[in-house]
Amino acid sequence: MSEEILLTQEGYDKLEAERDHLVSVRRKEVSERLKEAISYGDLSENAEYDAAKNEQAELEERIHKLETMMKNAKIINEDEISGDQVNVGLTVTVTQEESGEVMQFVIVGSTEADPFAEPARISNESMIGRGLLGKKVGEVVEVIVPDGTFHYRVDEIAR
Repeated sequence: MSEEILLTQEGYDKLEAERDHLVSVRRKEVSERLKEAISYGDLSENAEYDAAKNEQAELEERIHKLETMMKNAKIINEDEISGDQVNVGLTVTVTQEESGEVMQFVIVGSTEADPFAEPARISNESMIGRGLLGKKVGEVVEVIVPDGTFHYRVDEIAR
């Protein structure tokens, strides 16, 4: 049985759009390349054919992966999330007590994580995300990461 995948509605829509593009556009392009390569004749020494077959396999694998993720998706309904504690789908502002640096994170499922986005989208399964889950404004969480131990004070939780 596959594992449940937490997604925001936006994240689900992105997966669906990518899958639709791969199925309706990329599949046709790869199929045309494959037909063209076959037309060159002898398949035993046909580099174009081998490349097209590999591209087709990778494409089908990605489509299958997207469809599996969509099938196992649990979409976070932001209206059902209580904003009084950190949860998936919410934005949290924290202060790192060691440096005084203020940071903002959106807590998302692992497939939507993007630490370089503004604000950073961190996975609920990451060390920091896991540590922040369930915390309320004013609480301090100790997070042990490869760089050491950090303390984050939850300053604000927003939708």
